[in-house]
Amino acid sequence: MATQEPSPPSSMESNKPGFPKKILGNKLEDKHLCNCCHNILRRPFQAQCGHRFCSYCFNRTVSNGPQKCNACIKEDIFEEPTSILKQGCAFPDNAVRREVESLSAVCINESCTWTGSIKEYELNHEGKCEFMIIPCPSCKERIRFNEQERHNERECPERTLNCKYCKEPFHFKNIKAHDEICPKYPMICEGCAKKKIPREKYVDHIKFCSKFRTPCRFHVVGCDMSKDPVLMFSLSSPFLKVEKEKIHDHERAYAYEHLNLLLHYIMGMKVSMEGLQPQGLELAGHKLVELQQSLRQLEARVSQLSTTSSGPPVQGAAASSSSSASGPPGPPVSAPLPPPPTLAPTLSVSTSFTPLPSSVGAALELQLHSEKTKVAELGRRCTELEVKSGTFENVVCVLNREVERFATTLEASNRQHKLDQDKIEALSNKVRQLERTVGLKDLTVAEMEGRLREMSATTFDGVFVWRISDFAKKRQDAIAGRAPAMFSPAFYTSKYGYKMCLRIYLNGDGTGRGSHLSLFFVVMRGLSDALLKWPFNQKVTLMLLDQSNREHIIDAFRPDVTSSSFQRPVSEMNIASGCPLFCPLSKLDGKNSYIRDDTIFIKAIVDLTGL
Repeated sequence: MATQEPSPPSSMESNKPGFPKKILGNKLEDKHLCNCCHNILRRPFQAQCGHRFCSYCFNRTVSNGPQKCNACIKEDIFEEPTSILKQGCAFPDNAVRREVESLSAVCINESCTWTGSIKEYELNHEGKCEFMIIPCPSCKERIRFNEQERHNERECPERTLNCKYCKEPFHFKNIKAHDEICPKYPMICEGCAKKKIPREKYVDHIKFCSKFRTPCRFHVVGCDMSKDPVLMFSLSSPFLKVEKEKIHDHERAYAYEHLNLLLHYIMGMKVSMEGLQPQGLELAGHKLVELQQSLRQLEARVSQLSTTSSGPPVQGAAASSSSSASGPPGPPVSAPLPPPPTLAPTLSVSTSFTPLPSSVGAALELQLHSEKTKVAELGRRCTELEVKSGTFENVVCVLNREVERFATTLEASNRQHKLDQDKIEALSNKVRQLERTVGLKDLTVAEMEGRLREMSATTFDGVFVWRISDFAKKRQDAIAGRAPAMFSPAFYTSKYGYKMCLRIYLNGDGTGRGSHLSLFFVVMRGLSDALLKWPFNQKVTLMLLDQSNREHIIDAFRPDVTSSSFQRPVSEMNIASGCPLFCPLSKLDGKNSYIRDDTIFIKAIVDLTGL
């Protein structure tokens, strides 16, 4: 071991623990592991006791002072002071570092195909892999490194956007809330259907919009515009609103009904006053005096209207106290009631006033009771509608969130689908390429198999036995003209001698067609033709073997040296020459010893004399 004082590690060497074990491409050895983090050594340091540590692990261990070596304790070889770890007692083990950095490594991130050495992994790939999983700094969702930019721009719910209307920034998750308060958000007028009205100007618009729907001013005392035959077909709102330009027509046409409704309202107030407790009777007296004067004026007004109007007799009461008692019917009066006359400071509870006729009072009481019942029923329905409306609003909010989440999921699924389609297309191209390669390999294999069969049947002594199986089928093919001729594998007179083969016509050829089996001898072009003597002049014997070894059919001939069939071949093979009447087909019909198991044997013998 070296005894010189080691130089301290650089910041790059001391800020990371060991490499994860999964990056190692081959078998893991214990000598490559840190005795502290138990990962693959990164910038290894060797202590005095002989154990190795990552520079980061060693510095972290001794940062709080001298420590006992846990590896020595575990191996039961602890010995002071050698097994005490402290600053300055370890040195960089460069030999082991080079050995570790030369080990083969693979990327541990899923789908990454990177391979190389550990040194290359640390310098060029660690922390830079496109398939590395990292948390989004905003929403903490775990994403791939190469998808970070897209996530930050399109998917992160915490991303900041600028409103396209008011240009104010907001979080994407708050987009609905912002749209509800954005002062520049475009609104649509329900009356004139004008679009793109900024929210901040919407209130000013509806003040002057003649098409905007608004309720009758007498709706607070029970005016029901749905009974107006002129307006009933234009009322589309459940709150009985009508366009501003038609309100004046309604009020002029229904002045009498409005007066009746006002009278009912005032009589209701009278009844309420009668039910006051004794401590409020004095105040009630003042109110009753006011009501007395108002009722007298209303009675006069109703009487006058009853005589001048063609409508039904008075059964209710409604009139504006601001109208003249003797004036003719005119536009409805919308001004408030006139202030009551000044009362005496004291008033007895029994203050009396001229009552209405008893029939009118009874009718008013019945009408009042009916109206109270209607008001109570309408109040109950309004409460139910408010509850239902609140429930529906909550449901709509939930559905909106679900739709947003589904839209985000669908977009992510579409992107993943596109990636999958791209992968499938790439794999399909690779499969097609592999299929073409396999097809070429199959052709090569078939060619090699054919050559192997040919070589296995090849002889180099001038004697060749040709076995022809499936004789009946092949003869039928010959008769039908599908395969009239067959060639045998090549054979040689010697390894570097003449190359030859046989050609047979199972249904005959030339003069023997249809009656004889024709057998021919063919000289083929060989690799050693330049070394041979030409023309070919060796005796050839052809035989159809009797498989009982009793009577072979034999024919022999000596080549005609003037024939082109025995000159040196200039093409793959010369013209065949032999015996067109080699064997009568009648000998092969019926039971015979030449065909056994649907197989015949042809033998050729080339005389090697003189070679």
